[in-house]
Amino acid sequence: MRELTELFRQWYGNPPAHMERMAGAGSNRAYYRLTAGDGRSVVGVVGTSRDENHAFISLARHFAKRKLPVPHVLAVSADELRYLQQDLGTRSLFDVIRGGREAGGRYNQMEKRLLARTIRELPNIQIRGARGLDWSCCYPQPEFDADSVLFDLNYFKYCFLKPTDLDFHELKLEANFRLMAKDLTSETGNAFLYRDFQARNVMLSRDNKPYFIDFQGGRKGPFYYDLASFLWQASARYPDRLRRELIAEYYDSLKNYTEVPTMQHFTERLSLFVLFRTLQVLGAYGFRGYFERKKHFLESIPPAIENLRELLCQNDFPYPYLVEMLQRLTELPQFAPPKETVVKRADGYKTTDLNIYDANPKDGPATFSKYDGKGPLVVRVFSFSFHKGIPEDESGNGGGYVFDCRSTHNPGRYEPYKQLTGLDEPVIRFLEDDGEILTFLDSVYHLADAHVARYIQRGFTSLMFSFGCTGGQHRSVYSAQHLAEHIHKKYGIEVRICHREQNITQILSPLTPSPL
Repeated sequence: MRELTELFRQWYGNPPAHMERMAGAGSNRAYYRLTAGDGRSVVGVVGTSRDENHAFISLARHFAKRKLPVPHVLAVSADELRYLQQDLGTRSLFDVIRGGREAGGRYNQMEKRLLARTIRELPNIQIRGARGLDWSCCYPQPEFDADSVLFDLNYFKYCFLKPTDLDFHELKLEANFRLMAKDLTSETGNAFLYRDFQARNVMLSRDNKPYFIDFQGGRKGPFYYDLASFLWQASARYPDRLRRELIAEYYDSLKNYTEVPTMQHFTERLSLFVLFRTLQVLGAYGFRGYFERKKHFLESIPPAIENLRELLCQNDFPYPYLVEMLQRLTELPQFAPPKETVVKRADGYKTTDLNIYDANPKDGPATFSKYDGKGPLVVRVFSFSFHKGIPEDESGNGGGYVFDCRSTHNPGRYEPYKQLTGLDEPVIRFLEDDGEILTFLDSVYHLADAHVARYIQRGFTSLMFSFGCTGGQHRSVYSAQHLAEHIHKKYGIEVRICHREQNITQILSPLTPSPL
């Protein structure tokens, strides 16, 4: 490491006081943290490929000029086999969200916010980073094209598929590979394709701003690829709902940088790139795992196969032989999912040993409510005056919500409405023309929908919503009536309405069995 130490001395003026090797992943390059006597540190990189190093150095300098969040290159050796770059610390996104990953995909709100912030930053480097970029610096090729697609698909075939001993017709498979390559390259891709965009390659600053590293394999190409690479990373175990939320975050952010296709077209194209990326990473896992015997890559194969299994179930890809062959691949004994077994507990409840989430050791044993499975759910909705107190919960559950409507415009302040209620057309028109009550109820609907749906799923029997205002006459009556009708229409369950101060009661009878 004499050459790297000398490069540090030339840049800093003195040799490093301390030098330690950093943990690597799949790359053949070696990383070192070099620390000066004053505590300042940089990352030293020793590569085996001048062209690969040249690509990173050129891209990093270009991105730095574009004010993008990447490490600055500080010094480069004459042969470009060694260079120094800004030390972005030790907090990678991969490490910070470890808890959600180890909990089988149960990411908490902080982890979700970090993922959303990262995914919203991706179009910045993809679109702004592509502007004015000299693509000839990219390694090993400047553009994502059909040849590169076929190379990766054959990498999957030779390094993963063949070692499984699955029987397949090679000519039919090659024909489908060519069709896929044509489809993947059918749209012009003028973005910077990061290629290895994953949580390990995102470093977080102290204020959790994401910085991107290890983009030396990037090239000109379609922006779908990186989104697929990130969200379907096998070891991350992002649940479908979180994936959908992050796709929406990315799509919304992308609009700030370029014209976007319709959401339907976007998701259809994304699915195709997810399939391609899944096959590509299986090829890498096969080579690194089966041939190089690296434990991390062997452990990544089962979740990648599960990604493939779900993908085939959710999409109808136009490659009949490839799909049929992949279905058989996922059914091989070494990749088969655990069989579901139903267990009848002593208390009469049934459960299975196949859970969508693995238990976290910190969760402790599961418990069940005595109200589980009773059903059907009856929702009670009240309007009331705060001067006369909040309605009592007669069910004994103590569950539900109390909403304060007094922040909205009060029609009771105006003479024409003083003798009317929130059920009367003039008051309804006043409130809806004003609009404040509609914004208020929109938030209430989102909250109520989630709660009602969950209570129906669990077989709970009672849920209560109460709306209060000054006199229990206008705003609270309007809100209670509209929430009750909303729940009844959407879920078809029994809803009991009580406008307490108006001595009005109503029962909305169940329509059909709950759709949940």
